[in-house]
Amino acid sequence: MPMAARFVDIHVVQSIPFANLNRDDTNSVKTVQYGNVLRTRVSSQSWKRAIRGVFEDRIGQAALRTRRIGERITRVLAETRGWPQDLAEKAGAHTAAASSIKFELAKDPKDQKQILANKVLTNAMVYVPETAVTELADLAEEFREALQSATDIKKPADKSVLPTDRVEAILRSRNGVINLFGRMLAEVDNAGVDGAVQVAHALTTHETDIELDYFSAVDDITASWGDKSGSGHMGHAEFSAGTFYRYATVDLRDLAHNIGNRSGELRELTTAFLSAFILSLPQAKKNATAPHTIPDIAHISVRTDRPLSYAAAFESPVTASAQGGYAAPSRTTLSEYAENASRLLGTDGILDAGWAGVDAKGLDGLGTRHTSFDTLIHAALTRAMPSGGAA
Repeated sequence: MPMAARFVDIHVVQSIPFANLNRDDTNSVKTVQYGNVLRTRVSSQSWKRAIRGVFEDRIGQAALRTRRIGERITRVLAETRGWPQDLAEKAGAHTAAASSIKFELAKDPKDQKQILANKVLTNAMVYVPETAVTELADLAEEFREALQSATDIKKPADKSVLPTDRVEAILRSRNGVINLFGRMLAEVDNAGVDGAVQVAHALTTHETDIELDYFSAVDDITASWGDKSGSGHMGHAEFSAGTFYRYATVDLRDLAHNIGNRSGELRELTTAFLSAFILSLPQAKKNATAPHTIPDIAHISVRTDRPLSYAAAFESPVTASAQGGYAAPSRTTLSEYAENASRLLGTDGILDAGWAGVDAKGLDGLGTRHTSFDTLIHAALTRAMPSGGAA
């Protein structure tokens, strides 16, 4: 008897034109040395944030990750519930100070020596469903009388008048976003959630060069009057271009565990993630580069044994085709590696394999061809979850 579906692997080959999707602290293009050549890289954190934005739109749920949860509650109370600003600030501070998470007071941006009362910053990032803000504001409403007579939060040792257990119960709440991507919040007992999805750093399938782009900006008045020469501003920025390999896997067992008894969400969340993974794109420098391509190909496999990345297919850098370009040889390399890996490991662990893309020719190593990304996802998850929910 074959095992139930466990992992859904998704592999994408995508060509990105002149862009800098993910910069380091010096505004330089991120890179990696792989196969003894330099590749352009986009970190998993960067692409995962882009995925999360599309994913949230797909499922109609949002999550909030911030150190400024108190300020967010202040805004809700002052702008939508009519609280006086000073009382709303006190309520936000007391809410943020009520949990087990250590905190500090923000400093005046004009005078860094001046500590601001009731401007609480939690030392750890709070990661909660967007609905938790409303619940925390409701709790403040319940304790409004106590807050009115409470002292301001002026130092990290100050205690909140709000009940810690009730604040932390809200901080433990989660939705589909947190159930899929996970949450690290060690400061609050039982708030951590193991992520059900793993995302690899994207890297080019071939060697790349970093381009240094010099630019200047025209001063319109100077240009109109013609009384001076030269530009109003000069600078430079780094960019690159290339064909990327991207990979992620969803652990259906972990996701089902995170969801609990709400097994009907399993297919919905997995579908939304796969679609978001295919269509998302980091937004850095988008106004200057508009690099809004779609993948050349997406390949999905449903596995019973273990996740399997095909990054090693590109350890030997792809060379351009005779006509130029890396996309076509990258697709072929992906298919050949998948076929060889299946021959080596056997196919007992594969429940389904398919692909969709711009290539008109067959890529036999990637399984069944589908006409669109949507039909590819539907076919894979129908095989993974024939009952509609359970894997």
